[in-house]
Formats: sequence, structure tokens, C-alpha cells
Amino acid sequence: MQFEGIYTPLVTPYNDDFSVNEEALTQTVEHLIAAGVHGIIVAGSTGEYYAQTEAERIWMMNHCAALIDNRVPMIVGTGAIRTEDSIVFATEAKKAGADALLIATPPYAYPTGREIALHALAIDRAANLPVMLYNYPGRMSVNMDEETLDRLGRSPNFCAIKESSGDINRVHMLARDYPHIALSCGMDDQALEFFAWGARSWVCAGSNFAPEAHIALYQACAVDGDFTKGRAIMSAMLPLMSVLEQGGKFVQCIKYGLTLRGIDAGPPRRPLQPLNKDDKRQLAEVIRTMNATISNITGEAI
Repeated sequence: MQFEGIYTPLVTPYNDDFSVNEEALTQTVEHLIAAGVHGIIVAGSTGEYYAQTEAERIWMMNHCAALIDNRVPMIVGTGAIRTEDSIVFATEAKKAGADALLIATPPYAYPTGREIALHALAIDRAANLPVMLYNYPGRMSVNMDEETLDRLGRSPNFCAIKESSGDINRVHMLARDYPHIALSCGMDDQALEFFAWGARSWVCAGSNFAPEAHIALYQACAVDGDFTKGRAIMSAMLPLMSVLEQGGKFVQCIKYGLTLRGIDAGPPRRPLQPLNKDDKRQLAEVIRTMNATISNITGEAI
């Protein structure tokens, strides 16, 4: 599988009682496909998989597969502490018709590079689907190091990695030493650098509510090779990225950004709490300014 373009880790819209808002979920999927995203990720951290039961996660896979209806690829996250649980999610994803899996380091367990590889290989043997790895030491405490990547080279299914360490030296290492594993941007404020180092895809939560802006940067850099235009677009997006990454309100900002588009994404599940009025006002203003600036750069209305 070739991972190219903008991949949106789908939010899970909730009603006030924290049940899934199925109407808003349908609206979100239609909004993303109409906007031109290249793939949708179900059960990413933006989708709050960690706050869902096993039954809810399996329901989401199947329901989203029906909504997407093969119009774009569906990638399903297998995140869990226990390898056995990740295998369940992977096999259920295959039954649901997933095109690929997102495999992250098991959180909290603090595994070694060898143990991460064995975890991922066990999932691969069970599901036999293309895999995008997910390296996020900020949440998982450990990196998918060279030992992990070398061991995973035994299976051709490991074809991409979402790199979210924030360490630009790892971007260099992945691009130079592991060219067979496609580089995918997982650190929004480094998207320009990822594209300069050959990344062909970007997994970006902000594309839930601002797909046009994210697609514009991908188009400028990865498709057109116009990094002068790309720098201008990136400059316009950086204030949004600063708001999203500060204060531990990432999911809440993504959901409220979607609400500003007319799709009620609802509250996050506890222990997270919704944004306050000041946070909402700041986010709305940053989005308005970004969209106006990028419209001027690209000549297309957002």
C-alpha cells in the first residue's frame, strides 16, 4: 500500500450523555471525503479510542467502514497495552474491511525495541494487512529504535511510519536508513521539514476541521515541489499548531474546530473536559485568520 496524501484521524462525536452521535459521525465522514482527504484513520488517539470499550471500538470499525464505503482507504488503530488485545482489534479490523492498520508502541508497559517488534510482528501475523507504524514517545515513553525497525524488516507489510517524536534527527535517520518504510508526518509543526525529507503523507488531526489548509500544504510541497509557497502556507498554519499543542487540550480543540464547521462533535469523554469560552474564542480567531491567509496564498476560498 502506498500512503500518499492527507490521512485524517477521525474524531468520535458524542452526545451530551457520551453516547456516539451517529448523525454527526456520518456528517464528519462525508465532510472529509468531500474535502478531498486521502484516507481516514479510525481508532486513533484523536478518536479517543482509549476511552472506549472493546465493543465500542469494534462497532466503530464496522460502522465507519459502511460510511466510507471504499471511497477512501480506512486505516484502523490497534492501540492497547496487551498484545492480545491489539490482535483482537487487528483481526476485527480485517473483518470490517480495513485497508491497513496503525500499530503503536504499547503504552505504559515501557517495552524494549525487541519487545515492540515482537508485539508488532504478532499483530502482523494475525491480520496480514499493510501497516503504518506509529512512533510517539511523548505518550508511550519509548522510541521505535533501530532494533525495532530492523526486526520489522522481516515483513513487507510494514510500509510506513507516522513519526511523532519531534526529533528532527529521527526524521533524517528514517529518510536515509529506512527508505523502504515510507515517512509520514506525525508532528504537525514539522510538516514542511518532513516533506523536504521525502514524506508523502501527513496524519493530521487538524484536518478534521481544516482539511483544505492541510491539503494545500501537501499539494504545494509533496505534489508541486513548491517549497516557497509551502513555507508561506506553513507560516499561516503555525499559530493554529501552537494553540493545539499547548495546555493539554488537543482533542477538545479538534472537536470544537469541527463544531465551528457546523458539525457538533460534542464533548470529549472523561477525564477530559470541554474548552472554556476563552479557549473557544481564541481557537475560532486563529482558524479564521489562517483560512483567510491561505486563501490569499492559494487563490482558493476556504
